[in-house]
Amino acid sequence: MTHVPVMIREVMETLAPQPGATIVDGTVGHGGHAAELAKASAPGGLLIALDWDEAMLKAAIERLRAIEGVRVRPYHADYRQLPESLADACLAEGRQNGADAVLLDLGLNAAQIDDAERGISFRQDGPLDMRMDRSRGEPAAAWLNRATAREIENVLFNLGDERWARRIAQVIVDRRKDRPLKTTADLVDCVLAAVPAAKRDRRLHPATRTFQAVRIHVNRELDGLEGALGAAAKTLKPGGVMAVLSYHSGEDRAVKRAFRQLAQEGSFEETTRKPMTPTEAEVRSNPKSRSAKLRGIRRLS
Repeated sequence: MTHVPVMIREVMETLAPQPGATIVDGTVGHGGHAAELAKASAPGGLLIALDWDEAMLKAAIERLRAIEGVRVRPYHADYRQLPESLADACLAEGRQNGADAVLLDLGLNAAQIDDAERGISFRQDGPLDMRMDRSRGEPAAAWLNRATAREIENVLFNLGDERWARRIAQVIVDRRKDRPLKTTADLVDCVLAAVPAAKRDRRLHPATRTFQAVRIHVNRELDGLEGALGAAAKTLKPGGVMAVLSYHSGEDRAVKRAFRQLAQEGSFEETTRKPMTPTEAEVRSNPKSRSAKLRGIRRLS
């Protein structure tokens, strides 16, 4: 499946890149947003592209190489390493350290979701892995097979807003005694056994929140997010703008808190008081955009 960049018009209007700009895409994915940002910064632009998923980064590099008039510096790195990557790229290119625009899209790429080997989607059977960077960290199956029922419950409730968290956690712990969880189908079966059919949300697959919560936990997606946002914003040049796309209430709360703190310090201003959301037309054409929220912040002169 081709990944469609979310809220591309709103992102471009928020960041408003100019020719010659230094731009950082801290979560480049397949390069959908980055390609448009790169085109807008030509001629003379510099695009620094980060992603913790090496396969995604390679795909983005191939896409971005075709764009003329812009230099591209890729980094296999987490967006939490954005300040160091930016400084390294600017030094290598002989530029003043600092960004004119920074983008962080905290969502998943369609290619990641559709790759059964990653174990991210409940719709396809595959290894229960879920790691974005499969060169490090603990797969989801390993954690689910060792965590206590209370630990699993807390993750499902706090990161997935799952109201059946306690029951799902108990089913996981009971079932793994006889057969450890190995595949996405194993986890889906646990959820279906725990949530009564009559109580299921007809708008969502019963396993949606569980898979979301476990993925966020395995990848530590919210760990240090507020601090990372603050550090990324402080790489902006005066007048520079950072935009963040979030898809989960916990993510959006962290972005909101980080931006409000920066604004209170007096060196930044939020571009909007409330987050922008996709249009009805975009949601119809790209249902995966429905939960997206876009917030922006500008560094003052």
